Amino acid sequence: MSALLANYARAEVTFVRGAGCLLYDDTGRAYLDAIGGIAVCALGHAHPAIADAVAEQARTLVHASNLYHHEPAGTLARELTTRGGFARAFFCNSGTEANEAAIKLARKQAFRRGETARTRIVACTGSFHGRTLGALAATANEAYKQGFGPMPDGFAFMPFNDVAALDAAIDERTAALIVEPVQGESGVHVASRAFLQRAREVCDTRGALLIFDEIQCGMGRLGPLFAFEAFGVRPDVVTMAKALANGLPIGAMLVGERAADALQPGDHGSTFGGSPIPAAAALAHLRVRDARALEAQVARMGARFGAMLAEVAEVRRERYASPRGMGLLWGLPVQAPYEASAEVAALRERGVLVGSAGGNTLRFAPPLIIGDEEIATIRSALTAAR
Repeated sequence: MSALLANYARAEVTFVRGAGCLLYDDTGRAYLDAIGGIAVCALGHAHPAIADAVAEQARTLVHASNLYHHEPAGTLARELTTRGGFARAFFCNSGTEANEAAIKLARKQAFRRGETARTRIVACTGSFHGRTLGALAATANEAYKQGFGPMPDGFAFMPFNDVAALDAAIDERTAALIVEPVQGESGVHVASRAFLQRAREVCDTRGALLIFDEIQCGMGRLGPLFAFEAFGVRPDVVTMAKALANGLPIGAMLVGERAADALQPGDHGSTFGGSPIPAAAALAHLRVRDARALEAQVARMGARFGAMLAEVAEVRRERYASPRGMGLLWGLPVQAPYEASAEVAALRERGVLVGSAGGNTLRFAPPLIIGDEEIATIRSALTAAR
């Protein structure tokens, strides 16, 4: 019996090593990882540049308090803010923590401006922003909340992708609208450019911050480093995590000039946020990204991946519906009476790892280094007779 808490439905497989797009279990069997640790391993597994950066940093400095300046966190902050056009960065350990920080920042900014009634955080139907109580309160799926109530007050929801609903949802009580440019957990739903553009306009008019949760869809998964670049809409705040350090725990909140001074000493903190080792890994990730021209790689392979899924849906129309997604984040809806959970297990038996998401959907978030051979393997697994 496992000594681990039973809060995960773990499959009966134990992985011992990884290389590129492959994971190997304790029997030596190889699996193609088409979910990438749930959008984490953007450069694949055991990338030598990440391993070298971690080892070198571990021999130099593992931890220093955030009461002092230390590198490479300072360098990473400059890299991310410069590349994204932001003013400040805050580091934490996860996407949930990044969203918690963004919620606190939005409310604190309104408080500092004397707008003490501006406390509401508006999120979208289908949203997923994390598991802590604050981030969970901004998450639409009630199943995640069951048994954990009462939820914190001050959160409201509006229909995702409903341009007309924005006018009524954002008012003088709204501190921020938080939205995922591509919703992953609810089944991979892509925001329309019109929706995000109108969200920007309404937030500007009503005095609310616009927060993009790019934890799953950012770090190049849609092609550009930041998801907002793919839509041509600039938020006030971006939250990041997952792929940032290619497997090491780190989260980030990037803040534009408008709210750069909202959090002052004592307002928020994180003991391990921006620790040297994950920050060094994140810097190595950015260097590899530049060297490999990953934006062009994702544009090319993302188009092929989407076309492959569309072909599979056509061939197996009794089992799959048309895919949704962009870049290298895709969802393939499973038709009733078939179930995504059973499909995940069947694909694993064929040596391909995928995830599931809301709406009975298979979720794909493979390493960004995926090639034609891997895409062909995934297609074969999906179309195998059964």
